[in-house]
Amino acid sequence: MPAPVPVPVPDTGVETAMAGFDHEDLDVYKAAIEFVALADDVVEHLPRGRAYLADQLQRAATSIPLNIAEGAGEYSGTEKARFYRMAKRSATECAAILHVAQRLGLVDPPAYEAGRSLLIRIVAMLIQMARKVGGSGTGTGAGTNRV
Repeated sequence: MPAPVPVPVPDTGVETAMAGFDHEDLDVYKAAIEFVALADDVVEHLPRGRAYLADQLQRAATSIPLNIAEGAGEYSGTEKARFYRMAKRSATECAAILHVAQRLGLVDPPAYEAGRSLLIRIVAMLIQMARKVGGSGTGTGAGTNRV
């Protein structure tokens, strides 16, 4: 097998070892990653026959940090706000899924409360971020203070 050919990397003036991604420093991203881990633990403890809840929670939970990362990587404030709003919608979807699982007795109270608290924090941060970068027309209208 031939040796791999090195691919030249253009010099951007940024020190590669020190460079990172914009989203990695955001508290909301870190909280979203923490929620993905919590959601994974909830899914691991769901009984057989609840794959529909497991799949929905995993997809919605993963969508939160992915949309935050996409938004952080955007230059346009309007686009940033749009991705942050999508992440917010995924977080509220996760809150509803957790509530369903809690009501059905499928998640223990400490896990439910921990997940809910984390999601409240995430949603609050995302609302602030969307408003800051996208102006007043961010679609975070009435009822957002009742997270």
